Amino acid sequence: MISRLLRSYVPESPAGRSFALVALLDSVGTGFYLAGSTIFFIRVIGLSDAQVGLGLATTGLTAFLATVPLGVLADRWGAKRMLIAYQLWRALWFAALAFVHGPVAFFVVSALLGLVERAVSPASQAVVSVAVPSKDRTRAMATMRSVRNIGFSLGALLTAPLMADGSALAYRTIILVDAASFVFAALLLARLKVPTAPPPVRRGGLSFLHGFTDRRYLGLTAVSCVLAVHMPVLAVALPLWTVRETDAPTALVSALVVLNTVLAVLFQVPLAKGAEREGGGLRAMRLAGLALIASCAMFAVAAAPLGTLFACSVLVVATVLLTAGELWQSVGAWELSYKYAPEHRKAEYLSIFALGNSAQDVLGPPLVTVVVLGWGTAGWAALAALLLGAALLLPLPVARLDHRLATAEGAPTSTS
Repeated sequence: MISRLLRSYVPESPAGRSFALVALLDSVGTGFYLAGSTIFFIRVIGLSDAQVGLGLATTGLTAFLATVPLGVLADRWGAKRMLIAYQLWRALWFAALAFVHGPVAFFVVSALLGLVERAVSPASQAVVSVAVPSKDRTRAMATMRSVRNIGFSLGALLTAPLMADGSALAYRTIILVDAASFVFAALLLARLKVPTAPPPVRRGGLSFLHGFTDRRYLGLTAVSCVLAVHMPVLAVALPLWTVRETDAPTALVSALVVLNTVLAVLFQVPLAKGAEREGGGLRAMRLAGLALIASCAMFAVAAAPLGTLFACSVLVVATVLLTAGELWQSVGAWELSYKYAPEHRKAEYLSIFALGNSAQDVLGPPLVTVVVLGWGTAGWAALAALLLGAALLLPLPVARLDHRLATAEGAPTSTS
């Protein structure tokens, strides 16, 4: 019975199984990186909190600017070829990151890493669409998502002894393992047989941004961007706050990352179902705001000098609340962005919404490092106030978008 259950998750096609293995290798390396990188930046490279935030913002900015042009190149030169190049590019610069010294080198390597950061996912989807038979694509994509979460958890768990060691060599090993994972992924992709791709599609780059004047949708995008602050909180604030401001052991960081991943696997689908009901998108976003505000309070409380057990317990609660906010924000953003994008301009609207979320990669790390970590408990209070403002403002663009939608359909305005 167990073997039958496992077979139901394994893609039938060789290409699908290859992609599942690529996703596992990639995510194990990323799990290593997420669990140990922020502390590596501080303790080994010698960066300040603000410098870490600026470096991560540089990664987000170059990723933001490069994604569409790289998509055009993937259309013209072949998605598989570009995907292999992306993996090797990441391997090269992650290996370089393990040996950088000082903020200038860190900023340069961060910018180079960011060039392909956002381009990997769409290139992977493009290769799957031509390499995997249509009847097996859904299972292949589902398996890739599943093994990524497993890989994140496995990678984070494996970092625990290295982080407990605490030496510069141990932290460099964490980064180098991530680099090696991309080399193995590229080798697997190189062996993958891909049918001839369709003719390249000419795209207009970012030209769709010109003349976009829907302020209601832009307002919705901006509020969702604020609520997406859970991303830098998880990646930056959680490890640094845990190590430097609480009595919890360093190894707890890995366990908290694993907890976040496991909860996401278990509860993302049930929460997504709730968002499909009338008013579910707005309700999910409101709940996201409340959960994230509560998590800010718990992170602040965790710094109280009441011992290791107290700090660990409160940090677990804070992580659960942070994950709940992450899941509700994700499903709410998905539901609302699709609902209010006109059918005849769907791609344009969703591109705008996606770029709004990408702005969090640029603005989030400095906000977290300079304000939250820099101000301590007051910083968490400031972040909670920002989230409260976003949650209170959210109904305004939603109500206006509902009114326009109801007017266009000739139906009564929704009161959700």
